[in-house]
Amino acid sequence: MKHGAVLFCGILTAFSASWWGMVAYPQRQLSPLTTYLGTNDAGNTYLYPNARSGEAVQGRQVYLSLGCVACHTQQVRPVDGGNDIARGWGRRRSVARDYLNDSPVQLGESRLGPDLANYGERLGTNAFPLARLFNPRAVVTNSVCQPLPFLFENRVIRSSGPSADALVLKGAYAPGAGHEVVPTLAAVQLASYLKSLQTSVELPEAPLPVVTEEASK
Repeated sequence: MKHGAVLFCGILTAFSASWWGMVAYPQRQLSPLTTYLGTNDAGNTYLYPNARSGEAVQGRQVYLSLGCVACHTQQVRPVDGGNDIARGWGRRRSVARDYLNDSPVQLGESRLGPDLANYGERLGTNAFPLARLFNPRAVVTNSVCQPLPFLFENRVIRSSGPSADALVLKGAYAPGAGHEVVPTLAAVQLASYLKSLQTSVELPEAPLPVVTEEASK
């Protein structure tokens, strides 16, 4: 071919540029990221992201196995990219450092359910509502989330009395007379993982918005 060498060089250049832009440069840019040591308003130092507890780590495996990423994202978009922050899904945009402890990262691309990047902070000091895993519609009437009854045990109430972990279920979701629904270890682990999702930490590359006195009223 008369111009074979030119064509080959052009193709090689195109592939090389793509590899550099999509693989090499991002790796060079992100590989230096490490755990951030910061100081909060009270003068206390903190590390971010913290290592998750063993229970939460196991819960993440449950999350992966259930394919929750198909309906939930874990990425808060910046103000100019959507209304995630206005919805209360996070106090700042998500950045690469948020995912240092996650492999694979569960960014997701579909939002049939709300974003979960900062779900643990939205819960606050409240315990995770395990009934929401058993059957989401027992907590949110119009939820489209799939129930996970296989993460629970429907059993006869023991002679010692109802379990302290038994779910409080009413109406059509209540177990039969003399029975109770209790979470399995997998359900508790999954709840622990979801509780651990907290990203509202000040970072150099993602500062928290300044709250004025008027905005806080």
